[in-house]
Amino acid sequence: MTSFAEQDKEYYEHILRNLNERGVTLPDIAEIVIFLEKDYVDGLDEEISIYAINKVLHKREAQNAIMTGIELDVLAEEGLLSAPMQRIMKTDESTYGIDENMAITLASLYGSVSVTNYGYVDKLKHGILAKLNDKSTGKINVFLDDLVGAIAAAACGWLAHNENEVSKMIHEGK
Repeated sequence: MTSFAEQDKEYYEHILRNLNERGVTLPDIAEIVIFLEKDYVDGLDEEISIYAINKVLHKREAQNAIMTGIELDVLAEEGLLSAPMQRIMKTDESTYGIDENMAITLASLYGSVSVTNYGYVDKLKHGILAKLNDKSTGKINVFLDDLVGAIAAAACGWLAHNENEVSKMIHEGK
């Protein structure tokens, strides 16, 4: 029987592999975290941002949302969904909203600061989010763009809720 720690490692590695295959790296997400938190966390850098992102990526509820969303995007891209879901995903229908609901749920794991950050960054489409949201690429990232924004927002929440640890990391050389 697989232990929880083994599953966590398997899920985490699966997510990293899928993010990379879809053109998203941890530094891409860290850039969004830094953008959102630069005025609130003096000394925040890519390394600490990735540390916070990894805290999010090891949370089971976050893992489940990310794996589900990416899987749906991939299936839609391969044309394997039934109608009308295939059309909804291909056109990224504006009233669909399930992608945002999943992202809000992920962000809410780290409190209201994460939810408000998610809404802000989703509206701006900052950094990698603009690329993921570009329909001209032929890629279907209905869920991925929202989930990447939610991962960044949740990492911001982790930073806010762990202010003492973060401050110690910054001032004692990580």
